[in-house]
Amino acid sequence: MQIFLQVHTRRLTAIPVSMIYADHNATAPLRPEAREAMLAALDMGATNPSSVHARGRAARAVIEAARMQVGGAIGSRAADIIFTSGGTEADALAVQGAVDALNGRCTLIVSAIEHEAIAKSAGHSGAVVQTAYVTADGTLDLDDLRTRMTKWDADALGTPVLCIMLANNETGIIQPVAEAAAIMRDAGGLTICDAVQALGKIPVNVALLGVDYLSVSAHKVGGPQGVGALWHRAGAPLKAILHGGGQERSLRSGTENVAGIAGFGAAVEAAIRDLPNYAALAGHRDAMESRLKAEGGVVVIGEGSERLAGTSNFARPGFRAETQVMALDLAGVCVSAGSACSSGKVKRSVVLMAMGASDALAESAIRTSFGWNTLPADFDSVADAWLEAARRTVLKENV
Repeated sequence: MQIFLQVHTRRLTAIPVSMIYADHNATAPLRPEAREAMLAALDMGATNPSSVHARGRAARAVIEAARMQVGGAIGSRAADIIFTSGGTEADALAVQGAVDALNGRCTLIVSAIEHEAIAKSAGHSGAVVQTAYVTADGTLDLDDLRTRMTKWDADALGTPVLCIMLANNETGIIQPVAEAAAIMRDAGGLTICDAVQALGKIPVNVALLGVDYLSVSAHKVGGPQGVGALWHRAGAPLKAILHGGGQERSLRSGTENVAGIAGFGAAVEAAIRDLPNYAALAGHRDAMESRLKAEGGVVVIGEGSERLAGTSNFARPGFRAETQVMALDLAGVCVSAGSACSSGKVKRSVVLMAMGASDALAESAIRTSFGWNTLPADFDSVADAWLEAARRTVLKENV
């Protein structure tokens, strides 16, 4: 039997140069440093880092150099970094790998604002799952956690394992991870921290945070998509969830993505260098929010909390999120409503609901997120486009 493969090619739609990209939390544009590192790795030719010949050793050297770059960015030893296919896999390895290593004798305490990569991994882990609640300001309720730990029944519930992100992907609100990890440690528990949105935007140091596992992703810092990493504290319980050739110290089998890992290392090094530039975005974001509140009547989510400098989540009740996203897209502005990691559907934000937001607020919230290649004028352009879209909507409703 002959099998014929017909390949259809089509011209890719060009993205207008004038488009304002305000969706860095979904994925950041590739940094030139990452592109250069990836091209250099690709130019090495066919290489498998597990091979012992010269080309294989050269590929291995590229990976180990990137491992040092990623480890250095979070204050860890390179040896404790496990490369994965992305943040989702890193989260899954932390959750399922910890549950398996504890033989299921644990309870996962998942914050109500966690990314689905953590929440769904927990739900499929086979372990008991509890919810850690957040306060109205969008941060973990430390008092509730502390009370829960003082009453913890280890015989019935096993080891408590807290899952708490460092910075929320929708609101940008920074979580009290160090304080929460200390509570867990005193109770004999463990802490899994998703730092995917935090890396390259605020200082991240695993020793100061006191966590046991920490996941990161390349494409959030201007590296390539499809590469991530999990850091785990030496001695923290962890078993592999992918089995095969025994790569990554037998904790993540599968031939490593050499070019992607090289790009990750270069991107994270550039992001750490540019931390002051990212922090400076806060002033422009605040000015944009002030204008939107004054002229557009928006409610800024989490404005009283410590947030990532480039993230703004705001809502105008009655102006549906999907309408805003489409209107801004037509105006040449890229934004998101909630998390952009699932099917692309716009749905009510679980994060905002966990914070106690009304249905009207949750249904009308959008997120703008800025990053390494954002220009100050971009904030004005986003505000102009949103206000014009709001005016058209109000006029249409009043006709």
